[in-house]
Amino acid sequence: MGKRKEAEKESSEDNKGLRLQVYLANCGLGSRRKCEEYIEQGHVRINSTVISKMGEKVYPGDLVYYKGREVYPTRKQIYLAFNKPPQVICSNADPEGRITLLSFFKDFKSYRLFSIGRLDYMSTGLLLMTNDGNFGRMISHPSSQIEKEYMVETKDSVPEDVLQELMKGVRINGELYKIKKYTYKTPFRISLVLTEGKNREIRNIFSHYRIKIKKLQRTRIGCVKLSGIVPGSYRHLGEKEVKWLLEKGENNDSSN
Repeated sequence: MGKRKEAEKESSEDNKGLRLQVYLANCGLGSRRKCEEYIEQGHVRINSTVISKMGEKVYPGDLVYYKGREVYPTRKQIYLAFNKPPQVICSNADPEGRITLLSFFKDFKSYRLFSIGRLDYMSTGLLLMTNDGNFGRMISHPSSQIEKEYMVETKDSVPEDVLQELMKGVRINGELYKIKKYTYKTPFRISLVLTEGKNREIRNIFSHYRIKIKKLQRTRIGCVKLSGIVPGSYRHLGEKEVKWLLEKGENNDSSN
């Protein structure tokens, strides 16, 4: 597990310190990219100094604060597979009072869980939850090329030539959208496999072709399948699943 060993090596080399965004990710605040946003927004302080630029490091004896609260590396790492119901927002809080993702994980409140990627408000299915920032970064990064499989039910029939076109890649509003493969169940029920996971990717694709979606469910992420998980519930990932995802993420990450 190269990336984890790399982080341990960085933390043990006192003269070099540990990059702040890595330290925050190890605290379970999110992916490194998300932690970089927290830094740029001025939410992070080392000792008495507010940090708003990249490049700062954390050294032994330093105290690190996020929004005024001291944070420290998480000792126990959590990896969960969750079946998201519809009408749940993937956020810590919602000003409109809608049900949030973290309301299903009150038993893990002290672990600072976050979702790896998101599903929109009405979409359902598989989400991975963790407090391991490095794990989250590797799995969510486009370079990982980890497959995400979706079952799409539509109100309008889906011409197969549209799917063939999407296999080659279609540019929509300047953004390239492409599917890896598909299984044509019926003209109204299609299984799609993607690897990038752009925001609202499938909905944007079908909207472009004026095909209305009736139901959108994520059924698989890499080796992890949704089957057996009741909506609104979760299970712990097995050691083999975590290892597979880490190795997949590390192998692709090291090639960049």
